[in-house]
Amino acid sequence: MGSMCAGDVRCYAAMVKAGEVVIDATERHLPLRHSHHRYVIDAPNGPVRLTVPLVGSTNAMPVMMRDVLVSEHGNWRHLHWGALFSSYGKSPFFDFIADDLRSIIAEGAQQRLLDLNMELHRLVVDFMDLPITTRVVSDEGEIAALIADGALDLRGKIGGRRGDTLPIADVPYYQMWSNRRGIFQPRLSILDLLMNEGREGIFTLLKMAKESPDC
Repeated sequence: MGSMCAGDVRCYAAMVKAGEVVIDATERHLPLRHSHHRYVIDAPNGPVRLTVPLVGSTNAMPVMMRDVLVSEHGNWRHLHWGALFSSYGKSPFFDFIADDLRSIIAEGAQQRLLDLNMELHRLVVDFMDLPITTRVVSDEGEIAALIADGALDLRGKIGGRRGDTLPIADVPYYQMWSNRRGIFQPRLSILDLLMNEGREGIFTLLKMAKESPDC
């Protein structure tokens, strides 16, 4: 599958269902405003989409994912951390993950988007103890061989601007702001599930995977 920035809950349910995940570092020509550099969190007034700015020469993805560069334009690290703190500072599990998350987002110095995405991914997998084995593959031939051997290709099927075509069930879980709005907000970043349910969030992902038909 493609690399995602704090991918949404449905993405992680699909990964839990698969168990073994291969990240294609050779993927290219993804559209702008895609989940490879955007993620959605819940805020007091509704969902907020956060975007990691990319260096101009790579922001239209003419190069491979492994070569896409992060821009420090607009002080985005400070803005993202401020948004996360404002949204989840009083959530049940914020204090348990805040230091590690801040070190990646607010204090990080990643130059490549793939490095940023993988650091966030590993933090989520380790903290939630998810049964996911992840490999990053940088060889186009190996990717082609995996698909030819029957590997499920999720590139372009999840995380796009128009929603996804992956048959993953949306299972409601506790959300701090849902009590105010009286409505569950699906398809948020995995960070939302982590902040609200912590390690117990694995049971939501397992339920989503179990209730979903084979992809």
